[in-house]
Amino acid sequence: MANVVVPLDQPSNYKDSQSRVDRMRQQDLLAKSSTLYIGNLSFFTTEEQIYELFSKCASPEEGGGIKRIIMGLDRHTRTPCGFCFVEYYTHAEALACLRYISGTKLDERIIRCDLDLGYRDGRQFGRGKSGGQVRDEHRTDYDAGRGGWGAQAQRLEIERRREVEARYVDAGDGTGAIPGGGGDWKDAGDNPLKRARSPDDDGEGEQSREVRTKLDDDAQRM
Repeated sequence: MANVVVPLDQPSNYKDSQSRVDRMRQQDLLAKSSTLYIGNLSFFTTEEQIYELFSKCASPEEGGGIKRIIMGLDRHTRTPCGFCFVEYYTHAEALACLRYISGTKLDERIIRCDLDLGYRDGRQFGRGKSGGQVRDEHRTDYDAGRGGWGAQAQRLEIERRREVEARYVDAGDGTGAIPGGGGDWKDAGDNPLKRARSPDDDGEGEQSREVRTKLDDDAQRM
């Protein structure tokens, strides 16, 4: 009869591309490993939170416990980038984490645990081109817990904004640009379409008033 329940304490089929061991040798090493790789962590999860959770599977009364925690860091900024290594003293403690902690939530994120061949110096840094993890290079969704958009999506957005800004600059220098200002006509004073008053107009006005005054005087005498 086939197994109905998948064992929870089995490592994944992940093969570290930088390790120089074949698949058979890898399985032998994992069968004795007491190191765990923890993935899908929030960038804001602290080492203290990780210790508190993973110490629940520790067995200090049997000579076990957490040996050390190595936080994964961005290669350039030296800030957490969503993974870590947890080293126990015994292999049984690592298997207990696969059973009881992998797939649970930490900082509202479902974390993944997997047996690891063992930590060596340099593995604490992300392998992505931008300094973080490779998975964050290709991520196209927005994840606030892992720094927002993926690295490629951020680069595409920056390029798009630069293209838009460049088009606005070109339009401002071209013949189809919308002229600025618009208030210069207010400084012109009188309406330029209105004819200015000449000195002759003033003379004609005075003569007309004299004629009207004389006619009025003659009308009163009659």
